[in-house]
Amino acid sequence: MTATANIAATVAALVRPRRAGAPRPRRPTTGVVIGITLLAIAAIAGAMAWLDGRAITGVGQLPNWVVRTFEELTDFGKSGWFLWPIGVLLLLIAIGSLRDLPNPARLVLAALAVRLAFIFVAIALPGLIVAVVKRVIGRARPLVVGDGDVLVFKPLLWRGDYASFPSGHGTTAFAAAIAIGALWPRLRPLMWTYALIIAFSRIVVTAHYPSDVIASAAVGIVGALLVRNWFAARRLGFWVDSSGGVQPWPGPSFRRTKAVARRLLSA
Repeated sequence: MTATANIAATVAALVRPRRAGAPRPRRPTTGVVIGITLLAIAAIAGAMAWLDGRAITGVGQLPNWVVRTFEELTDFGKSGWFLWPIGVLLLLIAIGSLRDLPNPARLVLAALAVRLAFIFVAIALPGLIVAVVKRVIGRARPLVVGDGDVLVFKPLLWRGDYASFPSGHGTTAFAAAIAIGALWPRLRPLMWTYALIIAFSRIVVTAHYPSDVIASAAVGIVGALLVRNWFAARRLGFWVDSSGGVQPWPGPSFRRTKAVARRLLSA
């Protein structure tokens, strides 16, 4: 089987229909969905009305060293920090699987490929949606308009300075926090700290308003959870328990992964 065939098989597994009779991930009730949606809308509207302008004025009074620090940190919210390495690893796994390997080694590669594919899709899909939506909405970024108006919109302008709502960096950060935390729960505190730092940095460097970041958090979290449920319904990386909860399958240990990598490198 060629590397192209391996990749095609992986894609086919991702888009295959859910097995008939398989448990479905637990879904929130209609009332919960409506309540969460209204809460998110209220938070965004409230931030636009009372917080956005004050926040930009406040960060303008921060010491230069604070702003410079966050200017360095904010770049780590770019999706490329996740997507490029994961894409390269997936390609290497597809090539490595062409080798004559014992079944245990192939199972390790398959398990790694599923987990990496999940993280890739969970980050890329919400990010792609936001990249389009923010340009359709066309909200001006902070300080673009000199009169201090925080509610300037030019829909369909397709310019970077009118692509403020929602934040792309924020979407990536919160989607990554959900995706990586779903696979490795012990990393959740670290990933949530990362997401909050990236979100705050977007305000400090005056690239976004607080309401932009709130909206991006909602999109990133919901998008990653929907991707997780899609994988779980197909028993890819996750499984659905009897109550509808989504649980990660145990992954290959670091020792086994290292052994397979050493075998591939020495072949």
